This record gives sequence, structure tokens and C-alpha cells, in this order.
Amino acid sequence: MSKFTSPQRVQFAWLGVCLGLVLVVGLAPVTVAVEVEAAQSDVLEGEEAARESLMSDVRAYTKRIQEMESNGGAFAPGLSEDLLGLGLALQRNGDHQQAVKVFKRGIHLSRINEGLYSRRQLSLLQGEIASHIALGALSEADERQRYLYRVQAKTLSDVTRGQALMQHALWQRQAYEAGIGEDPFARLVNMWSLYRYALTEFAKVEGETSPALLPPLYGMLRAQYLLSGFVGETTNGQYRTGGIYGDEEARQIGYRSQSYKQGSAVIRAIYDIQIKQRDSGLEETAELMLMLGDWQFWHGKRSEAMATYAELYGELAEGETAQQLREQLLGAPQPLPGLAGVRALPDPKNEQEGRLLLEFGVSARGRVMDVVRLDDDIRNDEKAGDIISRLRRTPFRPRIDDGLPVDTQGLLWAYDTSAW
Repeated sequence: MSKFTSPQRVQFAWLGVCLGLVLVVGLAPVTVAVEVEAAQSDVLEGEEAARESLMSDVRAYTKRIQEMESNGGAFAPGLSEDLLGLGLALQRNGDHQQAVKVFKRGIHLSRINEGLYSRRQLSLLQGEIASHIALGALSEADERQRYLYRVQAKTLSDVTRGQALMQHALWQRQAYEAGIGEDPFARLVNMWSLYRYALTEFAKVEGETSPALLPPLYGMLRAQYLLSGFVGETTNGQYRTGGIYGDEEARQIGYRSQSYKQGSAVIRAIYDIQIKQRDSGLEETAELMLMLGDWQFWHGKRSEAMATYAELYGELAEGETAQQLREQLLGAPQPLPGLAGVRALPDPKNEQEGRLLLEFGVSARGRVMDVVRLDDDIRNDEKAGDIISRLRRTPFRPRIDDGLPVDTQGLLWAYDTSAW
């Protein structure tokens, strides 16, 4: 492929089975009731045993901490390690309020005994952040994330620093989705920068053609889709149907032109790394070329996108395997973006699985047309309206036939509305 060679390029499941067998053989209902009661009793006993095990851990750590304090005082060396164990045990028991207090004390002791920045603080901070999130205290979690970043910057190096930067980039997106802080859009800029810093760290250690560079590169591409106005798939697997934050639109106009160039460069970097891998084949190369065309189409570069799609169509003309791949990639309209982590729409379900059933078409220009709702499930009315509105706003890569975009009619998609 030549496109990139130039700069432009459940726990009761078994019981249900048992009940089904009971009904088949015709046992008396009282037998079923006895079996159900016995099964429920076993479950309750198992849960009680699990709770007792957790409380046993809490008691053991508490006793050890009291003994260390008695022998070495409130700042005894080694206390922070047992405070970490106690905090994690409290977390497992669901006592996040107390866990936060324990983690904070451990961090304080670590700062006293080992200095302002020490690796021992990292697990304690990560534990505290997890409990803040479990409590819904997202602003507190965000503040501790910033402190964690400072500690990691002082204590980590090489690959571990890159991995930490990747985690902070993901947090920036989650904080953006949650609307934490006064400037959510700045989260996306930070997300891009953190992935770029991670790329630099990995490249220093692994080399500039290592597949270890692919995760931060894909993170950078997701950041650019978000910066250019994407609304859809979130980090928890749900889908937003509303628009962007009110004060973001003007700022996105300024980022959009930059976003196109930066995203294109990222895709070329992904391609350059991927083709150097021994297991890289026709499918990987074709998917990367399609990624470039989709990026062009997303940014309104229609002529460039159609040229990319046509070139890919031609490249996949020879041989049965290539033609099957061509049909798979270009034989039906697809919503954009289609990149994992920033997909515009959930995958459609079959008619039996989806509560919402829609029929629509996609024009040769990638626009959704003639949307008709076919189901009559009134429970979905409000959500269905949101989804249909989102569908109409979503650009589609049109079906490519003989190298050209064509209209497609009669698409039948079903949705499980719980994903929205």
C-alpha cells in the first residue's frame, strides 16, 4: 500500500438450570422450594464467610499497627507499609471513608520518614484515589491525581514513567467526561500532551520503531478526535448523545485545523511502526489506510478521503482473500469515527436483542437519511429520540463500489438502549 509513502499519507445461573430440570421431570413444587432455600442458604453462608475473612484481615493489620506504635511510637518506621495493608483491607470491605483516613496517614508518615517524594507513597496515593472515586468524591480524587503525578515525576524513570503518564492521560479524559474543574476542555489538551510525553519516554527506552509506541500513539489519535469535536463513546463504555460543553465550540474551531495535521502525522507514525513488525500483513496495512481515509473524511476533506478509499479498493482487487477483505472494510457504510475508544455509535444488535429497531439509508456523501423507527416499545420513547438524533448527526463512511461512493438503502439496525 503506497498511501503512506508520501507526506500526505451470575451466581444463580446453575440454580436456573436445576429448576428447569425439576419442571421437566415433574417433581412437586415443594421440592423446588426446598432446593431454592438450600441454595440461598449456601450463598448467605458463603457471603458471611467472605465478610469474616475481610474483617479478620482488618483486625490483624490493626493489631500489628498498635504493636508497632507501642514499641516505636506514632512515627515508627514500617508503619506506612502496614497502613497500606489496612487501607486495602478496608477497601475490600467497602469501608472507603475509613480507608481514605488510613491511606492519608500512611502518606504523611512516609513523607516524614522517607522525604517529600518516595516510591512508597505511590501505592498509598493510588489506594486513596480509588476510595475517593468509590465515594464519588471526584474533585478530591483529581487533586490527589495531581499530587501522584508530582511524586511519580520525582521517583519513576524509563518505562515506568511512560506507563504512569499513560494512566494520567486516561484520567484526564475521565475527568473531562465527568466535568471536573472549571475548564473541562483543557483536560483534552492535557490528555494529548501526556500521551505525547509517554511516547517520548517509551521511545528513549524501546527505540523509535518499537510496538511499545503504539498505545500512546493511539491515545494521541483519540485525543485529537476529542479535540476536533467528537461526542460518543466514553471510557466506561456508555455513549453520550448530548453536545459538547457550551464554552468549547469556539475553542474547537481553533484546534480543528491543528488537529487534522497532528492526527495525520500520528496515523503515519502508527503505519511506519506497524509495517516494520514481522506479523504485519495485508489486513493490518489495509486497516491503517482505512484509518487515514476516515480521518480525512471526519475533517471534511472529502476528495482526499475518497481518493484514499478508491486506492484501497484497487489495492484489494487481486485474490480471493483481498476481495473478501475489501467487502469487509468497504462493503457497507460505517459510522465515524470507528476507532476503539472513540466510536460514534455502539455496534448494532440483532433484531431479537435490541429494543430499538431502526431502518435508514446512507447517501454517497455519508449522510444518514430516511430514518424510520420500526419497534413499538414505548419504554424507549425518550431515549429513542436521543439516539435517532445522534444517528442523524453522525457522519458515515459510505459504501464503496467499484472505487466510488454509492447510496445505500434499507439498513436495519437494532440497539440495546442500556448502552446509552
